[in-house]
Amino acid sequence: MTDFAAIFRAEHGRAVAVLTRVFGDLEIAEDAVQDAFATALEKWPANGVPPSPAGWIITTARNRAIDRLRRESARAGKQAEAALLHAQDEPEEEGAVHDDRLRLIFTCCHPALALNVRVALTLRMLGGLTTAEIAHAFLVPEPTMAQRLVRAKAKIRAAGIPYRIPAEADLPDRVRGVLAVVYLIFNEGYAASSGDSLVRDELAVEAIRLGRLLVDLMPDEPEAAGLLALMLLQHSRRPARVAADGSLVRLADQNRGLWDRELIDEGQELVRRCLRRNHPGPYQLQAAVNAVHADARTAEATDWRQILQLYDHLLALVPSPVVALNRAVVVAELEGPAAALALVDDLSLDSYYLFHAIRADLLTQLGRISEAQDAYGTALTLTSNRAEQDFLRGQPG
Repeated sequence: MTDFAAIFRAEHGRAVAVLTRVFGDLEIAEDAVQDAFATALEKWPANGVPPSPAGWIITTARNRAIDRLRRESARAGKQAEAALLHAQDEPEEEGAVHDDRLRLIFTCCHPALALNVRVALTLRMLGGLTTAEIAHAFLVPEPTMAQRLVRAKAKIRAAGIPYRIPAEADLPDRVRGVLAVVYLIFNEGYAASSGDSLVRDELAVEAIRLGRLLVDLMPDEPEAAGLLALMLLQHSRRPARVAADGSLVRLADQNRGLWDRELIDEGQELVRRCLRRNHPGPYQLQAAVNAVHADARTAEATDWRQILQLYDHLLALVPSPVVALNRAVVVAELEGPAAALALVDDLSLDSYYLFHAIRADLLTQLGRISEAQDAYGTALTLTSNRAEQDFLRGQPG
C-alpha cells in the first residue's frame, strides 16, 4: 500500500520553500501546499501517484495560491501570475549549497529570527516534525510552541524577511541554527517522542546524511564535525538499544558486541580531529562523552571520571538543566545515588519525563520505594512513546 503521508512529509518542505520564494508569503505558501495535499488524498488513491509527486504538488499548490490571491485582490492575482510565469522561465537558483534539503534548511534559518524560533520553524517546515514533536524537543507545552510558530510567521510577513537562498558568505551566520535543526531531527529519530517504536530510523539516517554534507560543505567548522561524530556514535548503538520484542534496553544492559564498530571508528576519528583543533563546543563535547562510552567494552569498564570532566566543561559552556541532569547521572556512578539525587532535586525540569525517570531510579537505589513509584508514575504521564512507557511500567519501583 502506498504511504501517501510519507510522500507528503518528504515533499512538504520543498513545496513550501519554492512557493514562499515565488509569492513572498509563508502563510499563503503553507495554506496552498496543504490544499494541494488534500486534493492529492482525493485523487491519488484512485488515479495513482504521479511520476513526479513534487512537481504535481508544487503545480497544484501554485494554482491554489493564485486562486486565493485572485479572490483577495485582482491586482495581487495578476502580479502573482506574472511572477509565476517569470519564475517558470528561469533556472532555479542553487547557491552555495547543492543538496535540496540542506539548502532549504539554510534558507529557512534566517538570522533575523531568534535562534530557537528559526530552529523550530525550520523543523516544522522542512524537518518532517509535527508541532507536538517540536514542543517535546524544546521541553515546552504544544500550545506554547504553536504560538511561537504563529508569531514567527507573523514577524516574517511584517518585516518582509526574504526567503532567499543564502550565498556562501551567509553560511557562517546560519550554521548554528542549521546544526540545531539537524541535531533535533536526529534526536527525534534516536528516541521518538511518540508512537510504538523507540526509534525512527528514517529520521536518524537523514540527519546523519545531512551531517556528512555539512562537514563537506564547511570542513573548517569544528562543531559540524562534532555533531556528525555525536550522531554516528549514538547511532552505532542502534542494534543493541531495542530488544527483539521492541522493548528498550538501557545502556548498561546492552550487548556491546552488537554495536556498529564501523560507525564507532568513524565517529572516534572525527572526535580526535576535533581534539587536535582544540576549539571545543557543545557538540564536540557530547561526542567525546559518547566516544568514552564506545571505548568501554563493558559497562563496568566505563571511565566515569573522564566523562564527568567532559560534562563539567559542557556545563560551563551550556549551563542548562538537561546537561546538569546528565551530569548527575555520572555523579551517581562515582559518588552514589544520594549525592546525585541532591543535584537532581535542584533542577527545574518538571515537564521532562527523563527527569522523573532518573529521579525514580535514584530513589529506588536508596530504598525509598513509595517516592520512586510516584516519580515513575509522573514520568509515565510525560511520554507518549510506548517503548518508554513499557520500560517505566516494568521498573521495580
